[in-house]
Amino acid sequence: MNTPASSTLSQHPAQAIKLYRYALSGHSHRVELFLSLLGLPVELVDVNLPAGEQKSPAFLQMNAFGQVPVIQDGDVILADANAILVYLSSRYAANAEAWWPRDPVRAAAVQRWLSVAAGPLAFGPAVARAIAVFKRSASPDEAIQRAKQLFTVMDATLQASDFLTGPTLTMADIANYTYTAHAPEGGVSLEPYPQLRRWLARIEALPGFVPMVKTPTGLAA
Repeated sequence: MNTPASSTLSQHPAQAIKLYRYALSGHSHRVELFLSLLGLPVELVDVNLPAGEQKSPAFLQMNAFGQVPVIQDGDVILADANAILVYLSSRYAANAEAWWPRDPVRAAAVQRWLSVAAGPLAFGPAVARAIAVFKRSASPDEAIQRAKQLFTVMDATLQASDFLTGPTLTMADIANYTYTAHAPEGGVSLEPYPQLRRWLARIEALPGFVPMVKTPTGLAA
């Protein structure tokens, strides 16, 4: 398996990076996973979303959209999971180009999958899971259909390579991992997608991998 040498850092934060998160948020886990793969010190700060803490004046000063995750790295405060991945890679990974290639074609391929994470993934398996996990009064049918369409494309893509953009792990894989792995919680089976399941296993075998807590809903019940 070809993976970036994540433990080699270009520099090290003077203090632990604060990650404001919600434990059941796949977006939060995306950042937590990347921090762990890079071997960076982190202080987890749990935000009480059910109580509306993300809408408090103090939190809105960090992210005006009132969403997790947010990181605080010294004087730097950043929101948006994918933006945080770009920042962490660019600032701390000695092999930043492996995560975020400079080659125009490879960079575009990674960006494409970051867009997938913010689009079909977020509005497919992530929504289906949210309906089940958080007991939302909405039908998951459309989201489940989107998830199946996405996973069909991902499975076909992964027939040709170990990772989403080629033979090596990139930021694209980190961005799309969590909501894919937890899709069964939203009623989306991964059984029809053997290449997708092998891809998940490759990521889960990485040194420094940390899982997100599973919830007993959907097919995971």
